[in-house]
Amino acid sequence: MVISCQNAQGTVPLAQAAQAVRKYFADVNSCGKRILLVVPDNTRSGPIGEIFQMIFEGLEGRAAAMGVLFALGTHQPMTEEQMCKRLTLTAEQRKGRYAGVKFFNHEWDKPETFRSIGTISAERIGEISEGLFREEVNVAVNKLIFDYDELMILGPVFPHEVVGYSGGHKYIFPGIAGAEIIDFFHWLGAVVTNPWINGNIDTPTRKVVETAAAMVTVPRKLFAVVAIGNQLKGLFIGDVLDAWRQAAELSRQVHIVYTDRTYNTILGIAPEMYDDIWTAGKVMYKLEPILADGATLIIYAPHITEVSYTHGKILDQIGYHTRDYFLKQWDRFKQFPRGVIAHSTHVKGIGTFKNGVETPRVNVVLATRIPKSRCDKINLGYMDPDSIRVTDYLNRQNEGVLVVDHAGELLHRLRNGFIPSVSKE
Repeated sequence: MVISCQNAQGTVPLAQAAQAVRKYFADVNSCGKRILLVVPDNTRSGPIGEIFQMIFEGLEGRAAAMGVLFALGTHQPMTEEQMCKRLTLTAEQRKGRYAGVKFFNHEWDKPETFRSIGTISAERIGEISEGLFREEVNVAVNKLIFDYDELMILGPVFPHEVVGYSGGHKYIFPGIAGAEIIDFFHWLGAVVTNPWINGNIDTPTRKVVETAAAMVTVPRKLFAVVAIGNQLKGLFIGDVLDAWRQAAELSRQVHIVYTDRTYNTILGIAPEMYDDIWTAGKVMYKLEPILADGATLIIYAPHITEVSYTHGKILDQIGYHTRDYFLKQWDRFKQFPRGVIAHSTHVKGIGTFKNGVETPRVNVVLATRIPKSRCDKINLGYMDPDSIRVTDYLNRQNEGVLVVDHAGELLHRLRNGFIPSVSKE
């Protein structure tokens, strides 16, 4: 059973969400259990801290131990201050009422972090990918979860470029998973491409996530949040698969913006929660479907100074390119992590590579503090952010110019359902 509250047209008051959380804990026995919450980092929005505090209240005095594992995937580690910000805790609260809660970064770069829990067979991968891949994939997960009696996954659900919709077991795979499965299903998503994955509930990559999750023996429940900014649209509590699917259905209603036309120029304003292009690339992922052929997307983020804090050196070597650029020259790139290559293709967008010539469908330009020389090196366009006046782009939709504020979470699609063509070569 899933306990839920939702309001697609309005907002769900936090008091109503608290009532749903109390109902959940009234119906379950958490006494004496060691509980580990798995939550995202600060690159995901929503009232996560407020819901965390409701969960804490439900467990306080009942659970034998409580920890929070921040599902970083391969993002940079969080400081104690950043963790408190994620959970909406003051320093005084952390030292006081919440002092007994252990905080953990997911240390994805340390092999000793992980335990292998099995493999997905090459035959199963062939079925899932509809023949695109046929390889055995090792499934490893942060072994910390086995020190606890139950996992509670808390995080938002949004349209997502790799799995269709984020949330649910995605906070385990890739949130706290080993490199092999992360690299595999990110590359699978890149080969299928963002326009075909993003905003679809049933995808090959989601099947990989759920196949891996079925190997996790620790009992788990989901607190799935659907929100726009900090405005709560829905909360779904219970079985992970059921709660996630209900949240994804609501997300489909509130997180997709439909338009009747494509645009020749889009200024996508990245929020400050994206602190490098690795995360701000979501501006492209969510706007690619409404860019006209030959259009320009400007990722406007004057606060960003780095391509990727964790993978920048690799991206300096491979640059940003279309999927076919890599596929048709695989021997040149097969030694690089496929998850990083996948990110590269998602930011560059779809395109072709014929007779040694790469032709992206659209032009992606960075208006950040990353210098032009580095933008040239990584094969993305450059604009001086100080030269941009947002007002110059406003109210010009009839000219094919669009401004999208806080870009990166709401998916934009054409109302007629058209998807930009992807080469099947």
